[in-house]
Amino acid sequence: MKPVVEHRTRSRHELEQFECGALAPYAQRSRDSAGRVHPEPAHPYRTDYHRDRARIVHSRAFRRLEYKTQVFLNETGDHLRTRLTHTIEVASVSRSLACALGVNEDLAEVIALAHDLGHAPYGHSGESKLDELMRPHGGFEHNLQSLRVVEKLEIKYPAFPGLNLTHEVLEGLRKHHRGFDRPAYGEHPAERFPRPSLEAQLANIADEITYHGHDLDDGFDHGLVEVDQLKDLVVWRRCAEQVRHQFPALALHPRKFVTYTIRALIDFQVADVVRETLRRLNEAGVTHADDVRRHSQPMVSYSPELKQGNAQLRAFLFDHVYRHPSIAEVNRRGCEMIETVFHAYLHDPLLMQDFLETHGTGQSLERTVCDYVAGMTDRFLRQEYTRLTGKPGKGWAAR
Repeated sequence: MKPVVEHRTRSRHELEQFECGALAPYAQRSRDSAGRVHPEPAHPYRTDYHRDRARIVHSRAFRRLEYKTQVFLNETGDHLRTRLTHTIEVASVSRSLACALGVNEDLAEVIALAHDLGHAPYGHSGESKLDELMRPHGGFEHNLQSLRVVEKLEIKYPAFPGLNLTHEVLEGLRKHHRGFDRPAYGEHPAERFPRPSLEAQLANIADEITYHGHDLDDGFDHGLVEVDQLKDLVVWRRCAEQVRHQFPALALHPRKFVTYTIRALIDFQVADVVRETLRRLNEAGVTHADDVRRHSQPMVSYSPELKQGNAQLRAFLFDHVYRHPSIAEVNRRGCEMIETVFHAYLHDPLLMQDFLETHGTGQSLERTVCDYVAGMTDRFLRQEYTRLTGKPGKGWAAR
């Protein structure tokens, strides 16, 4: 006779207890979250970071990433990255790093999933144009715009604006700004930290690791990069030699060789970051998540050798991909469209009446226009440009 097995759900409390035993002492535990701006009852079987992940994935801003460009507009190739696929890849690398270091994978993933929600159409060129247009009114920066998206612009709940994410996720989205204020909670007083959590630092470096490899991969797919151009790049040469040694037959299949070398490049960078981060944690004597936050230097980093190699690789990407004439011309046209629609809305705000009624209270008209334009996909920007000017909106790539 078979034994009777009782099936039941795992409670949130059980998940939090598992974290306490499984995670490293410097990890951010779900039960130690500083909470949300608007207090909410705890969920019976999901941690706070599980809930944050769902809120981001179900947001409209997250869905729009499908039609925001990483390097090349998504109509130009079936396999080229969009801002959405880039985000998913960053989340994957973030989880790998967090798993290897024994920290909170869910938190690292959530920060990665939200890190580009504030990106403007036409990528960093569009960001620069919006910053120029908004310079007299506070400027524009995509990380701070990601915060605006999750704190104000997403409308999902009747009791408060935004997604009401935990403090630790918001902390991670402020990655380029000095100082992080944590509110008082429980027996902990309010405190200002020079650094964010280790999970936030991992999500940040995962972004770099991902675009180092995958923007290069898209450059190959788009015909902007050839293997012979990479022979002087130290990091590429090291990974290519490893692949040739392990799989000599791949030399007969150039595209397969490139694909596998980029895979090796990402693995190499992940392993390097894990080693260097562990070295720094041990050297600093870190024993608690807040020790990471209080430290004057970041705990997550490349080794000095890889940092130098990545600077060389990044310079190559700018010279041969991001600033390639075919991309620069499209970026220029994209910025022209951004400027045209921006001024059109300033001149006649009723052209964006629905957005104005929902988001225009309590801030300048310029900021409302900026929020609207920043939230556009590349495709919708071209459609609006055509609607407002009668001219076709054209563009095939961005960075």
